[in-house]
Amino acid sequence: MQREGSIGGSAAISVRVTGGVLLVAHLAFVAWLTLRPLDVPWVTPPNVRPFAGIRADLVLGWAVAARRIAEGLALLAPLGVLLPMTHGRLWSSPPASLLRTVASGFLVSLGILLLQTGVPGRVPDVDSLLLNTVGVALAHLAVVPASRTWLRRRSERQQTAALRQEEASQGPTPTFPRVGIAP
Repeated sequence: MQREGSIGGSAAISVRVTGGVLLVAHLAFVAWLTLRPLDVPWVTPPNVRPFAGIRADLVLGWAVAARRIAEGLALLAPLGVLLPMTHGRLWSSPPASLLRTVASGFLVSLGILLLQTGVPGRVPDVDSLLLNTVGVALAHLAVVPASRTWLRRRSERQQTAALRQEEASQGPTPTFPRVGIAP
């Protein structure tokens, strides 16, 4: 049985399966990128103060800071699109969808941060948690509302075209001549 407000038919299944496959592939890439051990001679202490790492990057220069901030924003940004894609709802409340997606992105980022505590050479950084979460929110806001609106309009046009085609195949509505009432 189809959930109310979800994409209809085989298109829904293909969108959800594609979203699920891409989500698993992206999470596998992120795990490989962030959880493999690093061979480093020394390790900085963990950053538990928000924005301290960003301030330190700004001291090194705008180019270094912009690159590191962009990396932090982009790492989990695809989750902002892939999570709603696997959910498959067209008629979802935009604030609720954003909240669910951002909360999921936050939890994935927190999981990575906690797993990094046991990986040699990796240092937990609260700024990466913040940047990853903001990246998920920005990607969601940039893509999901517009794509849902486009898909809803396309679905409505298809339904209208199907109704018109059905009406046309039945032919014109028959009319009956007026018949008087018998005395």
